Amino acid sequence: MRRLVLLLALLAFAGPARAAAEWDLKDGGLAVEAHADDHGRGLVRASIDIAAPPAVVFRVILDCDRAARMSPGVKSCRVVSRAPDGTEIREHTVKWGFFWPAMHSTSRVTLIPDREIRFTCIGGDIRACEGFWRLEPLDNGQRTRVTYDLWAAAPVAVPAGLVSAMMRRDVPQSLKALRRECEGG
Repeated sequence: MRRLVLLLALLAFAGPARAAAEWDLKDGGLAVEAHADDHGRGLVRASIDIAAPPAVVFRVILDCDRAARMSPGVKSCRVVSRAPDGTEIREHTVKWGFFWPAMHSTSRVTLIPDREIRFTCIGGDIRACEGFWRLEPLDNGQRTRVTYDLWAAAPVAVPAGLVSAMMRRDVPQSLKALRRECEGG
């Protein structure tokens, strides 16, 4: 019975073939572009302007205590280790929905203070991921343009429509939550 419910949920989220194609969302200074293929691999490129200096945005993105508030699906975040060069190893537990089991991800995070956060999956349930957060100062450093770039592969074959639906839902929510946290709202 549980497999039947899971199959129905996957079909409901999969939607038409168009769901796997590129999509673009521009909403209140937020731009999101995403692609997904039939193997569960997704690529997201997004940007948002935030009325806070890059140093503030940098700290908020790295704050594990805020991760669950800002990113749908994130249940926990912890820094496992920090190297003298600024590289961190982080673990996240994520649960994207009722039918998905909780998954664990271990990432290597390379930091360029107040400018860039690069991450690569190195262990856990997620097969592969790589991406970055880039911070560009605007208005003499009073505001920040945040660019988010992610390539990820699901741990199991997932219909492209489901991957696209999750990206359409989660990425804009996360970026708007980041802006809220940074702007103190």
